[in-house]
Amino acid sequence: MTRAAHPTKKTLILEIARGLGVPRFTPAEVEQIRRQLIARLGAAGKTSPDYIAGVLETAGLRLAWSTRADTEGRYEEEFQDLLHFATLDEAEMCLVRLDELLRKFQAEGERAAVERVLEVARLGRRRAEMIARNPKVDAQKRAEKEEVMQWFRIWLDTPGAFFDWLEVRKQSPEFQQRFAGFPEMSE
Repeated sequence: MTRAAHPTKKTLILEIARGLGVPRFTPAEVEQIRRQLIARLGAAGKTSPDYIAGVLETAGLRLAWSTRADTEGRYEEEFQDLLHFATLDEAEMCLVRLDELLRKFQAEGERAAVERVLEVARLGRRRAEMIARNPKVDAQKRAEKEEVMQWFRIWLDTPGAFFDWLEVRKQSPEFQQRFAGFPEMSE
């Protein structure tokens, strides 16, 4: 059988998502997609909600991942399009935005919004990890996502020290050698 006879899981996720015809995907829609995958593929269709959300976001579809009224209504725009990091530069900017939001919400005493920022960062780390561990992805791209995964992990563990650490990391000989071929390093 040819590969075209069996659509990929990603293709099915996007097909099901488009079939739902909704302007944005909440956890309820993601759950619907998850259940339809299992219905169509059986045990092979078992997929995590985070993976489905990552596929939807990568395809440019809108997510409303928070179900909390206090963050969904007032702050959802703040989280829109936050996890786009195709390059190391974009990953750094993503973490800058997450850090700004974290500090803003901490200063305002918005605990639910702070948790939402951390939730988004954990999703970013998982998405980078998923790509870093995928043997079908180009080796250079996997190395970059492995680096980004490490960035997210360190930011989640020590947000106050992260950007100082990142500057030192980018100057390290290992980093310079490993990522010298990326355009953002030549600027």
